[in-house]
Amino acid sequence: MAVSSTRQPVRGQALAVTAGVMVANASGYVLTVVAARVLNPAAFGELGALLAVLLVGAVPAMGLQTHVALKVAADPDRLRRPVVGLGLAVAGAVTAVAGVAVPIAVPLLRVPDVGAVVWLALCVGPLTLNGLWHGLLQGDRRYALFGALVALEAVGRVGGALIALAWTGTTAGTLAGAALGTALSTTVGWLACGRPGPGRFVAADVREVLHAGQALLAVVVLVNLDLLLARHVLPAAASGEYAVGAVLTKIAYWLPHAVAVTLLPRLAREEGSGRALGTALAVCAGLDSVVVLGAALFGSTATRLIGGPSYVDSVLPLWAFAVAGTLLALAQMLLYARIAGRDRKATLLVWLAVVVEVGLVMLWLNDSPGQTVAAAVVATALLVGSGFVVEARSRFRS
Repeated sequence: MAVSSTRQPVRGQALAVTAGVMVANASGYVLTVVAARVLNPAAFGELGALLAVLLVGAVPAMGLQTHVALKVAADPDRLRRPVVGLGLAVAGAVTAVAGVAVPIAVPLLRVPDVGAVVWLALCVGPLTLNGLWHGLLQGDRRYALFGALVALEAVGRVGGALIALAWTGTTAGTLAGAALGTALSTTVGWLACGRPGPGRFVAADVREVLHAGQALLAVVVLVNLDLLLARHVLPAAASGEYAVGAVLTKIAYWLPHAVAVTLLPRLAREEGSGRALGTALAVCAGLDSVVVLGAALFGSTATRLIGGPSYVDSVLPLWAFAVAGTLLALAQMLLYARIAGRDRKATLLVWLAVVVEVGLVMLWLNDSPGQTVAAAVVATALLVGSGFVVEARSRFRS
């Protein structure tokens, strides 16, 4: 049964999810710091590129989680076995695609050890299954267990990677440890969800997973696009300075993530979904306003705190990075509402924002970190504004 957790106070739900997300993000940071010190620069660059690919490989898991959470929240008991069958099929398909892509990825990423790419491919299947378990718990509103599983998955993946890194000192070994740790967390997730068995699903569910996946891929691209563009158009020192500011963008983006997680199941039920979205957007803006205000008041101190003494003379407009992160968080919540409403056209707005940001940076705003982050703010502000218009029109028509 999945109802007991729905009676938890909203604050307790949000704290449980936030704690899990914080552990996951901190674990990734630890892996980066340790690997940078153990591996030589060439091997570390190789690992960084493969971990970036893994981020894209996690998109099917995100799409599956979103679809499963909506389905289970709408009908907790009847749909459990079909979505498990769907999850197993998606994980199998993702693993097969990753296996086929190995011969392409090796020369493309210039990875000398094929084993590293093979282990990366073996990681995406368990990662996708974890998206299934997360979706089941999210749809059931079992947020304490959801947060614990998110943290456990990250600790398992990163812990396995760190143990293998210390043992082998290689990129392939590190990814082997990550794959084994992820597989272990997948088993724990299955047990935590009550060892559910698979059932038959319909083709329409596959289409919905694909739609959610490509929509969230657009968000992943938009969240990371400014950093990639800055690396391309700015001088090396300026791009490093931009990377310091981008840390605050990620903080503002992830801070209200628990609000988005608890919002999604409520969107599955038509009654009250508009009010739930409005409340979530207001809470998100309220939380991130603290980040924006802090960045405006203590920007230079925060820049030195994040980047160290090398940035003591920086005049980075840190508040603008916080605004960009806030807008990205708001855009994601509006996108969730459109996914729940099965609006396939709204995703085009996110891809349009990607095009706008690329155009602004490549053709105009590319002389300084401040100009580049201004392009990100403009593109995401246009996206959020358009999202509000689309959502309002949808509510009016219904």
